[in-house]
Amino acid sequence: MPDVRSISRCVSPLRAPLLALTLLAVLTRRGVAQDRFEIEVYPYETAARGEWELDTHLNYTRLGVTTFDGRVAPTQGQVRLATELTHGVTDSWEVAGYLLAAHRAGAGAEFAGWRLRSRLRAPLAWPLPVRLGLNVELEAARPAYSDSPLTLELVPVFEKRFGRWQFNVDPVIEHDLAGPAVSEGWELEPRARAAVAASRAVTLALEYYGALGHVGALLPGEAQVHQFFPSVELRLGEDVLLSFGVGVGATSAGDRLVFKSRFEMPLGGERN
Repeated sequence: MPDVRSISRCVSPLRAPLLALTLLAVLTRRGVAQDRFEIEVYPYETAARGEWELDTHLNYTRLGVTTFDGRVAPTQGQVRLATELTHGVTDSWEVAGYLLAAHRAGAGAEFAGWRLRSRLRAPLAWPLPVRLGLNVELEAARPAYSDSPLTLELVPVFEKRFGRWQFNVDPVIEHDLAGPAVSEGWELEPRARAAVAASRAVTLALEYYGALGHVGALLPGEAQVHQFFPSVELRLGEDVLLSFGVGVGATSAGDRLVFKSRFEMPLGGERN
């Protein structure tokens, strides 16, 4: 019969690393609250006064999370759609509404949530070293797609242009208004984009999306999300845009292979 004390002595040294791995797994799940419906770095420009625009964001996760995290469904194999209607209230203020839908294994196509957004930008006449904007967004999601049914997102927008080059940085902060993480404060989810106009109709870009944890309680490096999306944007008309991107995750904490697309077209409206 095996000596129980010997077995105990062998298992004891493993307790600390096993506990650390368990804690890391928990932290990883808490740190992947990235937006998988609208994968976009917000620009400085807003819709013109009186203008209406329609945007569609269609994304597919090829390699992602394969198990449920509480009530949140696995992301691998999911197709997500965000339909966005934007209106220019003034020359420097736009508002938008979203409807979200998704298709996942075992559930098929279903309604996933809604969003309301407002974006302001500083006038170009202001003597600022960079172009500045601010986006405020209220996000509502069904339990299968977020552990928070209601979230507030604040997105400062910084943009700088050098000839054919354009650089954007969006230091996103997000706060759950309901759900298990409501007391944990603001979460850091930075985004950035570097783009170059290859021609009048083609723009090449590299985009970055991160999820670092909460302010004052950043996740360890292995549990953070760092994704990079090489992308191409095609101008199909005066105001019609089509873009594609392929995202690769640098850590195992988030989705590791994602395909994203976006289509933007004007719907008319008076431009004053």
